[in-house]
Amino acid sequence: MDLSVGRLLSLIELLQVYRQLNAEEIARRLEVSPRTVRRYITGLQEMGIPVETERGPAGGYRLRRGFKLPPVMLSNEEALVMIIGLLAAQRLGLSASGTAVQGALAKLDRLLPEAQRAQVQAMQDFVSLGLSPVARDHADAATILQLSTAARDRTGIRLTYRSAVGEVTERIVDPYGVAFQSSHWYLVGWDHFRNAMRTFRLDRMLATEVTTGTFERPEDFDVVGYLRQAIGEAVYGTRCEVLLALSLDQARQRVSPTDGTLETAEDGTVLRFSADDFDWAASFLAGLECDLVVLRPPELRASLRLMAERLRAAARPPRRGRAGVRHPAP
Repeated sequence: MDLSVGRLLSLIELLQVYRQLNAEEIARRLEVSPRTVRRYITGLQEMGIPVETERGPAGGYRLRRGFKLPPVMLSNEEALVMIIGLLAAQRLGLSASGTAVQGALAKLDRLLPEAQRAQVQAMQDFVSLGLSPVARDHADAATILQLSTAARDRTGIRLTYRSAVGEVTERIVDPYGVAFQSSHWYLVGWDHFRNAMRTFRLDRMLATEVTTGTFERPEDFDVVGYLRQAIGEAVYGTRCEVLLALSLDQARQRVSPTDGTLETAEDGTVLRFSADDFDWAASFLAGLECDLVVLRPPELRASLRLMAERLRAAARPPRRGRAGVRHPAP
C-alpha cells in the first residue's frame, strides 16, 4: 500500500486534536479524496494504531480513548510554520504581553525530541517577522474563539457594542466570520438591529454572549472580501474622486480594496475614497505613480500643488557657500 508518511502523521495529529472526524472533513484538511482517507485509515490500523470507525450519518473516525503518541516529530518546514505562526500571533495583537506566545513555544520545545530542539531554538532566536500592518489594539483570544465557534455552529451572538462616536447599543448578530484587516480585528455578520450586513471591531465589543438562535450562512460568503469592500466604501471626512490614467486591471494592482473603490471610465479609472487629511491623501495619490486628475474636492488639488512645490524645492541643487551645506565628495 503506497502511503504518504507525512500525511499519515498529519492524520494521526488530526485524530488526536479532534474527538471525531468524518472522511470528508479529513479529506478537506489533507487535500486528498475521501477514498484516499479510507486507505490511510486502513494503513494506520494495520500499523497497530487504534483508529475506531463509527458507522452512520454522524459517524467517522477517532482514536481509542487514552491512546497517546510519543514526542512530536516535525519537518523543518512544519517547525518554521509553527514558529512564524506564533510570532505572527503576537504581531497581530493576539497576545498583549507575549506570555501566551512564550508559553506555547516552551510547550513546543518540551514536546520535541532532543535532536530538533536546537534547530527550533535557532528559529526562535534568529527569525524575525516585520509584519505590516501591526495590530493597533489587543484582540482577546477568548472572544475570537467564541465568535469563530458561533460562526461555525451558526448560532447568534448578542453584542454590547460601542461605536466610533461612543454610542453604546445592544446588537443581535449572525456571525459569518472573523478577520484581521487594516490593523484591526473585525467580526462580519448580519446585524438584526440594522437589518443589514455590518462589520464590528473586536476592540469596541464591551460584552459578547452566545444566543440560542440559529441562522443560515450564505454559501461561499467571502468574509475578507466583504470586509475589504466595507472599509474601502466607508464614508468619513471628505469624499474624494480622482481619475487615474490606468486601466481597471492596472489600478487594481496599485490600489488595495481597503483604500477605495474603482470604476471604469472613458479615459481611465475613477478612484473614490474618503480622507480627513488632504496632505495624507496627496501622498497616497503620489505613491500610485501615474497621471491623474482630481475631480473633487478642490482642497485635494491644493494639497497636491503644495506637495509638488516642496518636491521641486527639495530637488534643487544646494547653493555654493550656503551655511551648513556640505557638497558630496567627487
